[in-house]
Amino acid sequence: MSQAIADIRTDLAGIVGEARASTEPAVCAAFAVDGVTPHCVIHPGSAEEVAEVLKSAATHELALIPCGNRTKLGLGAAPSRYDVALCLEQMKRVVYYEPDDLVMSVEPGLEFCELQRLLGEHRLWVPLDPVAGDRATIGGILAANSAGPLRLRYGGPRDMVLGMRIVTGDGKIVKTGGRVVKNVAGYDLGKLLIGSHGTLGVIVEAAFKLYPQVRQRATWAIEIGTPAAAREFRRKLLGSPLRPLRAVLLSAAARSLLGGTAGGDGAPLAPTVWIEAGGSERVMARYEAELGRLAAALNAPIRPIPSEVAAEAWARIADFANGLTRESQVPVVLKAALPIAGVEEFVERAEKEARAEGCEVAGLAQLGVGVVELGVIPAGASLEPQVPSSSLIERLRNIAAALGGSLIVGRCPTDLKSKLDVWGPPGDEFEVMRKLKAAWDPKGTLAPGRFLGGL
Repeated sequence: MSQAIADIRTDLAGIVGEARASTEPAVCAAFAVDGVTPHCVIHPGSAEEVAEVLKSAATHELALIPCGNRTKLGLGAAPSRYDVALCLEQMKRVVYYEPDDLVMSVEPGLEFCELQRLLGEHRLWVPLDPVAGDRATIGGILAANSAGPLRLRYGGPRDMVLGMRIVTGDGKIVKTGGRVVKNVAGYDLGKLLIGSHGTLGVIVEAAFKLYPQVRQRATWAIEIGTPAAAREFRRKLLGSPLRPLRAVLLSAAARSLLGGTAGGDGAPLAPTVWIEAGGSERVMARYEAELGRLAAALNAPIRPIPSEVAAEAWARIADFANGLTRESQVPVVLKAALPIAGVEEFVERAEKEARAEGCEVAGLAQLGVGVVELGVIPAGASLEPQVPSSSLIERLRNIAAALGGSLIVGRCPTDLKSKLDVWGPPGDEFEVMRKLKAAWDPKGTLAPGRFLGGL
């Protein structure tokens, strides 16, 4: 260990305690980001300790990346500097909980599954289905603005967070919003922070609006067949009185990678719409009748999915990106945000572009939301992981832009990140974020280079 690293550890250990500061190579290697390994890993136990660590890091001009269970540590561009990993996994207290007021405030290290377990005791929940929901922490979910198909009915994290406490890059503790539903002060600031991947501030507490759990759920799968049929079905569904909890379009390749998602009759897989509804028995009966009518108008077979099969399938759908990279060894996953009307066309054109390059894409589209995830997979009988060219990614990005949307590279090998901009062109909010970064993190302490526009 060099003297400089030893001095860093000594200084930070004086804040969090000897047992919670490590420079052991094996420990540091577990927190590497895109091949860059920190010199030290720190586990603060409170917001005040986080603030002191950030003050010290700013004073010594160290670069720091906050994290929890590291489920989203690979997202974003490669860091331009990385000296200290700030692991918040020990900060998992419930700060405030009042079931009758439908409010809970928690620290960032609390795992999402534990949050739902605690709320379930009062028949409440936070209706999110984020990537890696069984392992993700609250801080990681908010930092990545992670939400799955439940966004259709309930919105995303920005719609559920009432307020937060943030530690800025120079060690100040800042509060946004409040604990009560009617208090929306600071909403715009919180909206910027959620999804900023830890580059604007470290979330040390978040207050959530809570929801009553859905009484019953039911899921149907509709073999939609073609993009044109999918488009027509989506239009009819969104124009109907129905308000599903979730609705997704799975391409044939996506269904194959997800294990068929309940089929198994030996027939070739076709693009399929999955819909989940929630409510009373009367509501479920109405859904079954109305969906049957919509499917019959398109000559699309429809089948109810058993509840135990549906629960597992929805978990795999919500964790689509992780499942592709972890189980199917798909090295590149792209994510597009599009106008709702452009989803089916984007998937269709993406499939054509991929085939022209000798590969395929597995597409999952959140209907009614406009979010599409694409996994690039080997074509034909090839079993080898296939990394697409940066030019294919740029062509897909151009297609998304032409449809009025945008495309980012969610996951890809480190060497590919050096050849392209994973985020694409900054949007309208970038100038505000740049000014906030300059004000809150003037020395570039927090995750430098990892976010949009090199923030």
